[in-house]
Amino acid sequence: MSLLEAILQGLIQGITEFLPVSSSGHLALFQIAFGLEETGGLLFDCLLHFGTLLAVFAVYYRDIWKMICEGFGLLGDALMNAGIAAARLAGDKDKKYRRVICNGYRKFDMLVIVSTIPTGIIGIAASDLIEAASAFLIVPGICLIITSVLLFIADRCSEGHKTPKHVTYTNAFIIGICQGFATLPGISRSGTTITACLLSGFDRKFAVKYSFIMSIPAILGSVVLQLFDIENLQISQTEWLYYLAGTLIAAIVGYICIKIMLYVVREKKYTIFSIYCLIVGVISVGAYFIL
Repeated sequence: MSLLEAILQGLIQGITEFLPVSSSGHLALFQIAFGLEETGGLLFDCLLHFGTLLAVFAVYYRDIWKMICEGFGLLGDALMNAGIAAARLAGDKDKKYRRVICNGYRKFDMLVIVSTIPTGIIGIAASDLIEAASAFLIVPGICLIITSVLLFIADRCSEGHKTPKHVTYTNAFIIGICQGFATLPGISRSGTTITACLLSGFDRKFAVKYSFIMSIPAILGSVVLQLFDIENLQISQTEWLYYLAGTLIAAIVGYICIKIMLYVVREKKYTIFSIYCLIVGVISVGAYFIL
């Protein structure tokens, strides 16, 4: 892999991870087009995803910090309730249970956990299928066409007003299933989850925030799984520099694209991305049969 190829893949990852056009689909198309299926491999994919993860933390660091703090508080209260339950079983009926979900950030934590469960199950169960699908030009092409349809629907969703207080755990579970299917190359994770949020009646700004923050455990889980397969890789010092350059580009461009997405969803500008995905998808499917 050359420095230019590393930078281009970092650029593609940063743009397509958060803009609703599928990072996995575009990276698969890029790697197939330039014969990079075996170059860089899992380690570089991990680093690119880590770069986009840094972008999420940079944009939503206040919310993420509060969620972490409240997450520890939630865990502490849950453990206290377990102790209270044991005391009540022993005969001390005067002890009162603590309210565990007592504010919006604790509810946000629980919603993300519920969404992550089906995503993780689908991701693990279908990992081999997803890896194999990335090698065929027709798969990301068809999936990009599906993404186009989802984005067309998103722009036509009625205004919702749900914030964490009003979102149900059923909503969160369904959105997690959608995120799980978005691991297919060509299905946009952000486009799919934001569309699912809007169809569930989420406030548009919160839909974007929920989509990107719920991606944190999904991306971390993906990176951890991939790390098991890179133990024996021999990476030169020059290649490490190329990988880090791609990671940095992915982080910077990803930060910019999250800001763009806040505007896109608020102003209902998905249609242009829908048309783009349709065009790229049709070209990819056509190329599969022609080339």
